Amino acid sequence: MKIAVVGATGLVGTVILKTLEERNFPVSELIPVASEKSVGKQIQFKDKSYSVVSMPTAISMQPDIAIFSAGGNTSLEWAPKFAAVGTTVVDNSSAWRMDPSKKLVIPEINANILTIEDKIIANPNCSTIQMVMALGPIHKKYGIKRLVISTYQSYTGTGVKAVNQYDSERNGIAIDQKDMAYQYPIFGNCIPHCDIFLENNYTKEEMKLVHETRKILQDESIKITATAVRVPVSGGHSESINVELERPFEINDIKNLMSESSGIVLQDDVHNNKYPMPLFAKDKDEVFVGRIRRDNSIENGLNLWVVSDNLRKGAATNAIQIAEYLAKHQLVSVTIK
Repeated sequence: MKIAVVGATGLVGTVILKTLEERNFPVSELIPVASEKSVGKQIQFKDKSYSVVSMPTAISMQPDIAIFSAGGNTSLEWAPKFAAVGTTVVDNSSAWRMDPSKKLVIPEINANILTIEDKIIANPNCSTIQMVMALGPIHKKYGIKRLVISTYQSYTGTGVKAVNQYDSERNGIAIDQKDMAYQYPIFGNCIPHCDIFLENNYTKEEMKLVHETRKILQDESIKITATAVRVPVSGGHSESINVELERPFEINDIKNLMSESSGIVLQDDVHNNKYPMPLFAKDKDEVFVGRIRRDNSIENGLNLWVVSDNLRKGAATNAIQIAEYLAKHQLVSVTIK
């Protein structure tokens, strides 16, 4: 298949290329796309060198699938132009997630909603993906009444600028305020501020967890509150999730449900100090779940600890899995080659 990667020179774009290669996605022609200042740069993929091209050039080449990771404004402007020539766009930004006409997809949870008519498909937020991976099977069996979420999110989720800030601070190198991704140091610190603050004093990241979870699970009745924290960790995002279920459950049933769910690895052996950690989730595609225990302070209460590599399953891998599903079920159709 002819595949365009939009934002190929960025942090997530680089991981997309690596993951496409690792998963042996059937790429007959790669089209790396980036901003005008990056046009002409060379990208390595499967021992071959490819030149970065501009958006108009990529559109003229009519790729089967375009995987976008170039920011919301870029996606709003260019995704419809790719779609107009028949390309199916899988978008990593927040641009289309809450558009009622666009599907918000985690393949293991709801890929079955995709059709050949879906030309712009939204990839959920990284913190939403790993959480709903764990909660989807639980909601299906027991029903979720309420969620209280605390996230511990890797600075890598903010992009290259944050990585450079962390590296500079860790190495004791002075950095100008204009080059900082965060107002405060991230090395040796936790910042309870992911994305911008909204009028309700929650951050945009926190409200993504609320709105995206309800959309994917197709249940607007779930009560959700979240606190998102940026932490000096590179391996992935961690989440403490407190769940109030509609129906009674047994802990062993929850553990069995996790161990039987595709894409989830159960790591829950506290007697031997085995539980999910970003140190070991790094560069892996799975979602790791552990510290499963009953919350005795409420009826049908449950606690989970969920960890996943935010650049892999939280972004690149989920997008590529969507592309894999489209290819497998022949849901891709470009008008003219």
